[in-house]
Amino acid sequence: MAVRLVLRLIAVLLVLAGIGAGLLILSSERPQDVPWTKLDLGTPVGVFTGRKIVALGREGPSCHAALDRAGVTYNALPPRTSGQCGYQDAVRFERDGARNIRFDPTDLGVSCPVAAGLSAWEWNVVQPAALKIYGQQVARIDHFGSYSCRRMYGRGEGAWSEHATANAIDVAGFRLEDGRRVTVVNGWNGEDAKGRAFLRQVRDGACDLFATVLSPEYNAAHRDHLHLDQAARGAAGWRACR
Repeated sequence: MAVRLVLRLIAVLLVLAGIGAGLLILSSERPQDVPWTKLDLGTPVGVFTGRKIVALGREGPSCHAALDRAGVTYNALPPRTSGQCGYQDAVRFERDGARNIRFDPTDLGVSCPVAAGLSAWEWNVVQPAALKIYGQQVARIDHFGSYSCRRMYGRGEGAWSEHATANAIDVAGFRLEDGRRVTVVNGWNGEDAKGRAFLRQVRDGACDLFATVLSPEYNAAHRDHLHLDQAARGAAGWRACR
């Protein structure tokens, strides 16, 4: 009887050792597939990348450090307060800064977690999709803005929008290096198969990096843009991808 217990214990220890070895290998080869590794925006997107980015909303210095490690050039914006609205840790990408697509309009200020998500989205999703489908990169991203002191859908009552804290951005379209434009309003259900494929690929990839992603498939209010936000609930695992 004692021998059987010892053998079972040895078997359990071997299994645990195997699991531990596997996790160590995973940590080194796919660091964003495990929860305890430091966020690296330049590594391939993993299972926990999105949650780590959302969690940066509670850790201002850590968010700036993540941008710095990735080589993102940005300016920290001063805090802003306006009733229920405002932001404490927003940043603006430097115009034509290193490693980032230029946004149009250029005076885009977003929460640091949104900036982190946009950076990882550009490098791991947008540019690879553009190269695969069009054979060229995206030069600019057109948007409808980020900060807007309003409730969801502009209603007079109800929950406040993530835009009220600059924790969201509405992406309207993309400009390729040759000047071609791919817009959500014309391309999502347009006749150009490449445009439809590209827009869906960047939407699907955003779902791994943002807490909430809403496209024209969600409702008519999003017929002309992709809504990307880093709502705090995403850190707990709740995510929306429509």
